[in-house]
Amino acid sequence: MCTFVAQMKTSRLLTTFLFALLCLLTTGCQRSSRLADGNAVYYWRTEWRLDSVETAFLCRHKIDRVFCRYFDVVMDDATAEPKPNATITFGSPMPEGIEIIPTVYITEDCMHARHEDLARKLVQRVVQMNETHDISGVRELQIDCDYTHNSRRTFYAFLEEVRSEARHHHLRLSATIRLHQLAMPVPPVDYGVLMLYNTGDPQRFDERNPVLDSRDVQPYIRYLDGYDLPLATAYPVYAWQRTIYGVRIEHVVEAEEILAVKQMVERKRDDLRHAIITFCLDTDNIQRYNTETYEAIYHH
Repeated sequence: MCTFVAQMKTSRLLTTFLFALLCLLTTGCQRSSRLADGNAVYYWRTEWRLDSVETAFLCRHKIDRVFCRYFDVVMDDATAEPKPNATITFGSPMPEGIEIIPTVYITEDCMHARHEDLARKLVQRVVQMNETHDISGVRELQIDCDYTHNSRRTFYAFLEEVRSEARHHHLRLSATIRLHQLAMPVPPVDYGVLMLYNTGDPQRFDERNPVLDSRDVQPYIRYLDGYDLPLATAYPVYAWQRTIYGVRIEHVVEAEEILAVKQMVERKRDDLRHAIITFCLDTDNIQRYNTETYEAIYHH
């Protein structure tokens, strides 16, 4: 009898050990997964039209993906329901060899409550825009939302619905991840884009640059190692103008600051060096930094 009990205990211990090992291996596989090497840009204008400088930039830096904002989703005050806003128009054809990733920005107040059929309508609108404008080879949809702890559950449920709808059209799903969202559970998407811009408080009037400052990034670095989702990284190359107490101020991030933040996050998670995006494609932004700076940002 004692031998039988001992064997049962040994069996339980072995089962527990194997289960723990399996969990460890599974977690390890998830943590070690990374996105393929690639360079990309965000396109955030309301008309698709590339000039010669922008076209040359795509070629020079081997950019093969463009995250193109198709439209916003905002609350309609009259109906208290979400509605599309600021839909992009297409004034020129897509360049060959470029994969377009339709990106939809949805305001956080749309996620204060569930909205029937919103996911289906959103995905269908994206698919119809692709068909209308002869945009082929679309394999992904991205959702951008500054969700909070209060709206997270509703937003994640919405993402589940979007992912289910997207799969019917053979689209994978990605989402933007802001720094404060790293402290939350990961969203139900295939991967995230870590937004390393708009990191500061725009209402503060001090020495920090609200577009990007490494001191604002540093407190969130500790969450990266345990954030169990493949991540791309997006860096700012734009200028932000604002007026404070009647004084017009332009915020431009120095190249050294961008590269310092890049090194900081890549030291914490090596996989963050592989899929690099800049925000956003525009001739003024291209000319704001030299070619060497862009090569350093896009360096894998």
